[in-house]
Amino acid sequence: MMRNISAIFWKQIKETFKNKAIFIQFVMFPVMTIIMENSVKIEGMQPRFFASLFAVMYVGMAPLVSMASILSEEKEKNTLRVLLMSNVRPAEYLLGIGSYLWTLCMIGASVIGIGGGYRGKALLSFLLIMGFGILISIVVGAAVGSLSKNQMMATSISVPVMMILSFLPMISMFNETVAKIARFAYPEQLRILISQLDHIKVSSEMVVVLIVNTVLALSIFVFAYRKCGLES
Repeated sequence: MMRNISAIFWKQIKETFKNKAIFIQFVMFPVMTIIMENSVKIEGMQPRFFASLFAVMYVGMAPLVSMASILSEEKEKNTLRVLLMSNVRPAEYLLGIGSYLWTLCMIGASVIGIGGGYRGKALLSFLLIMGFGILISIVVGAAVGSLSKNQMMATSISVPVMMILSFLPMISMFNETVAKIARFAYPEQLRILISQLDHIKVSSEMVVVLIVNTVLALSIFVFAYRKCGLES
C-alpha cells in the first residue's frame, strides 16, 4: 500500500512543472504575499494584513482546484483507469494525490507565513491552522473531481465553489452582512483564528462550524464517490 501511495506521490511531483495550470496555484498567493507585505504600507492597516488575507484565499482556492483538476484530467485521459487496473486501489490513489497536494500547499503556506513575518510559535500555529483548512479543501476538491467526467465539467463546478470559499472571508472584512453569512464557512473561521494568533480565542461557535464543515465535506465526497467512483 505505501509503495503505491509513494509511487503516485512522486509521479505527481514529476508532473508538477509540466502542468502550468496546477503549478501556478501553488505559487500565486505566496508570491503576492511577499510582494504586498513588503511594498504596501498604509497607515492604520492591521499588521500582517495581506498574509492573513491571502492565506485564507490560498486555502479556499489552491488545494480545491488542483485536486479537482488532477482527478478530472486523469479520468478524461483514461490514465486513472489504467492505474486502477494496475493493482492501485482507489484509496491508495487518493492518498497519494492528497498527500502530494497537501505537502505542496504546506510549502506555499510556509512561504506565506514567513513572508508575513510569523515566527516561532505563531508560525507553528499558523501552519497548523492552514494544514487543517487545506485538508478540508482537498476533500471538497476530491468530491468535485469524482463528480466530473472531464476537466471542463470540473472547472464549471470548482470555480463557483472556489470563488465562494476564497472571497467570502475577504468581503466579510468590509461588509457586516456578508460577515454574518461567512461565519458559517470554514475559511472565515480560519481567518478569525489567523487574525488572533497572538492571543487565540476558540469559541464554541468556531468549533461547531469547523466540525460541521469537515463532516459536510466528507459526506459530499462519500456521496460523489458512491455515485460516480473514480473511473466514470
